[in-house]
Amino acid sequence: MVEFSPTHPQRLDIAVANELKISRNQALNLIKDSLVSVNLKPATKASLKIEPDDKICVKFGERKESVSQYEVKFDIPIIYEDEDLLVLNKPPHVVVHGAPSVKEATMVEWLEKKGCMLSNLNGDVRAGIVHRLDKGTSGAIVVAKNNATHAALSAQLSDKSMGRIYLALTNLALKENCIVDRPIGRNSSNRLKRAIVSGAKEAKSAFLNLISNDGVNLIAAKLFTGRTHQIRVHLSSINRYILGDDLYGFKSEKGKINRVMLHAYMLYFIHPRSGEMVEFVAPLYEDFKNLLEKKITKELLDEKICPSSLSAAFCDHPSWLWLKSSDSTKRVATNYK
Repeated sequence: MVEFSPTHPQRLDIAVANELKISRNQALNLIKDSLVSVNLKPATKASLKIEPDDKICVKFGERKESVSQYEVKFDIPIIYEDEDLLVLNKPPHVVVHGAPSVKEATMVEWLEKKGCMLSNLNGDVRAGIVHRLDKGTSGAIVVAKNNATHAALSAQLSDKSMGRIYLALTNLALKENCIVDRPIGRNSSNRLKRAIVSGAKEAKSAFLNLISNDGVNLIAAKLFTGRTHQIRVHLSSINRYILGDDLYGFKSEKGKINRVMLHAYMLYFIHPRSGEMVEFVAPLYEDFKNLLEKKITKELLDEKICPSSLSAAFCDHPSWLWLKSSDSTKRVATNYK
């Protein structure tokens, strides 16, 4: 339970978000779940105006396990686990959490089946989920076991002290290493897609060529913002498409590539308990590796995706990509064809 009084008049959801260092959406979930009270009375409206002499109480209830009608038929490799969190290597084709449109078992249900203790800061359906990966995307994902850890990791997601480096296979090589700085919003003609939309939320991605050999094009990507489908939208805006990404324009013979070839390879953050920066690597899945190893040697692949090399190539500056091995990086990709 957390009790506090605001320092100045403001909306309830903003006050809760600021006090717990969580997002407004997470604060809204707490209010919707009747876990927030003002002056001992349950609060029902996120927009409620509160004053400095008001007493706000956030009481975290016992998390209720979801009851799924779908059998969990998959397993997920655990990269790391301690009393506060887990880091998993999410397989492709696994949905992270439930939604009305989801008609299959999810990663959250797998965690429950394993008996994992999970935070409920995002509600029971998204229990433990700090950030997500699309169904077709594989790779590293961190799960919070308690609300304190969840709040701390969410704050890092916001201030960019948590980050990921992705690997992707594309239809064409990049012309040059670049940063794409273009706003992303909803696609007006397709509710499943996002698009470059003037005036929408800022979105910035850095892209680095790793391998372009005999039709194999491997790139690395780092995000400075966290918009839905960001890598896919930004690549399509420069006429590059991830293999298997039919939604954004990749064309292939049906069935040959049955998922988006995008993998969250490296994940780093400050451990909430120790205060130390930690880094985890999620090994590539066989479908991704097979496409690479048909055309290149394992030795070349290992060299190009060496974690220390990738870390050195990407600098944690909020607005620039530094490449120690090249000076060809462009600040903004605006006329990329």
